[in-house]
Amino acid sequence: MKCREVVELMTDYLEGALTAPDRERFEQHIVGCDGCRAYLQQLRLTLRAMRSVEGVPIPDRVQTELVRAFRNWRSASR
Repeated sequence: MKCREVVELMTDYLEGALTAPDRERFEQHIVGCDGCRAYLQQLRLTLRAMRSVEGVPIPDRVQTELVRAFRNWRSASR
């Protein structure tokens, strides 16, 4: 399994949604790939951080700035 494939499967892996063969191939790759292992750890930390703020309201000003930043990013990426 190549790094690109592993990255595409990260969310499914974390959610326990991979088939047994895919999970095994994923885990074999992770054992030998420092970059993918680091990325997986970053995703785990991000999910943990997001759960800690779940239900906390976003101030209107911050939400407006985030939406504007996302729109600008999407426009620039086209």
